Amino acid sequence: MKLFQSLAALACSASVFSTASAQDAAGEARSLKLYDQVVFYDGYNDKVFDADKGDGILRHRNNLYALRLTDEQLAWFGSDLTLKVDIGALCDNYDRIGNVNIAFTPKGAESYDWQTTTRVELARFITPFMNMNRKPDVVPYSYVIDAASYIFRDSRLRSAYDFWLEFELFGIPYAANEQVKGCKDRNDVFDGTLTFESLSAPQHPVDNHVFVPIVIKRPEYQGNNLNNYSEGGTDEIGKCIKTWTFDVPEDVADARITFIISNHGANAGGEEYVRRLHRISVDGEVVMEYTPGGVSCEPYRRYNTQTNGIYSYIRPESFWKTYSNWCPGAAIPVRELNLGAVAKGTHTFTVEVPEAQFVDKQGDFPVSAYFQGLTDGQLPAGIYSPEAIEPDVHIDVEGDVLSWQSATPVREVVLYSASGKLLRIAPGEKGSMSLSQHEPGVYIVSIRCTDGTTATRKITR
Repeated sequence: MKLFQSLAALACSASVFSTASAQDAAGEARSLKLYDQVVFYDGYNDKVFDADKGDGILRHRNNLYALRLTDEQLAWFGSDLTLKVDIGALCDNYDRIGNVNIAFTPKGAESYDWQTTTRVELARFITPFMNMNRKPDVVPYSYVIDAASYIFRDSRLRSAYDFWLEFELFGIPYAANEQVKGCKDRNDVFDGTLTFESLSAPQHPVDNHVFVPIVIKRPEYQGNNLNNYSEGGTDEIGKCIKTWTFDVPEDVADARITFIISNHGANAGGEEYVRRLHRISVDGEVVMEYTPGGVSCEPYRRYNTQTNGIYSYIRPESFWKTYSNWCPGAAIPVRELNLGAVAKGTHTFTVEVPEAQFVDKQGDFPVSAYFQGLTDGQLPAGIYSPEAIEPDVHIDVEGDVLSWQSATPVREVVLYSASGKLLRIAPGEKGSMSLSQHEPGVYIVSIRCTDGTTATRKITR
């Protein structure tokens, strides 16, 4: 708790930062690869494999690794940020949960206790059912997380703490030991690669950023996330509702809460398969209601190379709309609450799923959330790409015309301003859109295809 409070206290001041457009990088993305096919092992095995490998990676457990970012790496971050994760198949042929986090430790610490250290979750994903002997044997995930760049560029945080980028992926090899050729007696479950990309030039540190961690999910083997049956998982036994309190140390002109929730419980009638209304409140006022899932899982079929009940045969879109909260092989959406101006003081963040049942007291909803604000200025738009699969789309801007070509039919093309304001929606079959009515600058384009996949790009007019 002391570290939590000091993070909040250090995160505020009042100075304007400079920004750079995509043109600063000549339209080419810069990349920062931090993990390169790092191998994860049996999450239940107490022996930590590769602990002494000498590659600079701190291995807390076989499913949780950390890498301390250097000053040079922290200086890499620009005004926009995309996180890319590639997961390779080894000897776990089931769907598992993984995520990417930041941990904050005292300067110079060679290790830390991940269970007591302040951490925030940036992204979450679900692996497909994969047989390592079949192609494709790598599944990609991509997240546009521009606002998170402020965390890495926060001058007060950087002067007080080391930043550790955590790569977490729980897996077990026991089924694959029997079912997958070449996996007998093996403990390795997946490999993972993690890369940041930015279209902008490196930016100076900022000192007008207010950052407050709220909650980070507990791992699968510890449980006790949001539910309706455990003392630590709910505000009131019998109801699926949980409230977290956080302190904002200074008035902010623009603020948001970024949060991630996924639904788990694979038992008969479990919450994994039943779509429920989620109600999100801030300071006791409902600010968002949504029902997760409802998208087709067919685009992820190609990555589910291990025989399983979910992908036993091609299913109609009507089935997928009611089936589950997420797809094996998909990224879990990163959601945002845009709050506008927020006053200094104590606030609350509440998640309620009023109809959740948790049959046989099984399953839970892991919740992660953090608060960001600027003492002056506006946070960048929260345009995310939660899909693991992007369509094969080519986008071009020539003069005042935006054009697109896609191997998959395009349903619609959506144009946003750089701040996230919806500007235009064009029918996909047109193949082009005039930009003559818009000022020169950076825009965000979302290409939405008929098979449920989406490609999100930044363009410069």
